[in-house]
Amino acid sequence: MKTPLVPIHRAGWPFIALFAAAAIVMAAFSELLGFAGTVLTVWCVYFFRNPDRVTPERDGLIISPADGIVQMIDQAAPPKELGMGEGLRSRVAVFMNVFDVHVNRVPLGGTITALHYRPGKFLNASLDKTSEFNERQSLRLTMADGRDMAFVQIAGLIARRILCDVTEGQTVKTGERFGMICFGSRVDIYLPEGVEPLVAVGQRSVAGETVFADIRAQEPARTGRVRP
Repeated sequence: MKTPLVPIHRAGWPFIALFAAAAIVMAAFSELLGFAGTVLTVWCVYFFRNPDRVTPERDGLIISPADGIVQMIDQAAPPKELGMGEGLRSRVAVFMNVFDVHVNRVPLGGTITALHYRPGKFLNASLDKTSEFNERQSLRLTMADGRDMAFVQIAGLIARRILCDVTEGQTVKTGERFGMICFGSRVDIYLPEGVEPLVAVGQRSVAGETVFADIRAQEPARTGRVRP
């Protein structure tokens, strides 16, 4: 029973209560509507699941901040509001659909040295331009050796709430929870300068577990191939 009965994120209880109340009202009109409302309530419970993860423990490993599909890998400058300069870095974008776990995790241990929330549009999170125009929460993390990286929570088409539970100056550990995005979204990670990703576009990642990069590695960026 321990595997299916995972904890529920605290942000989910108001939504679950709302869905349950709607299901009761719908059931008063017809059994079919009541059944549909019950299914939606169960899905809402499922959406806000908050499972534990097994994070690899070794200095220098950068871990996925989100469950989902590696949608894009490119070179881009971190958000200007974080004050990290205009130099290009490897960026990995993870798209979360409405069936993925939406709790986000810290990709690397260090200190949160900048936070910036910016309101914006709610375009489809799978589009490239969402990183520029959509509502987002940007975080800058500085490692003990002074190098830094960034990760950005981006709201999607139906996402309307970004939660970030860390504060500026807070020390965080690799793999620990730092927030979530409600209902379909994306997380971008900007790797430290000179660090290449060890994942490929189309690969499925698991927050807190999948190794995205290794700051000690000297190998070039990896490629992937779909195997039937």
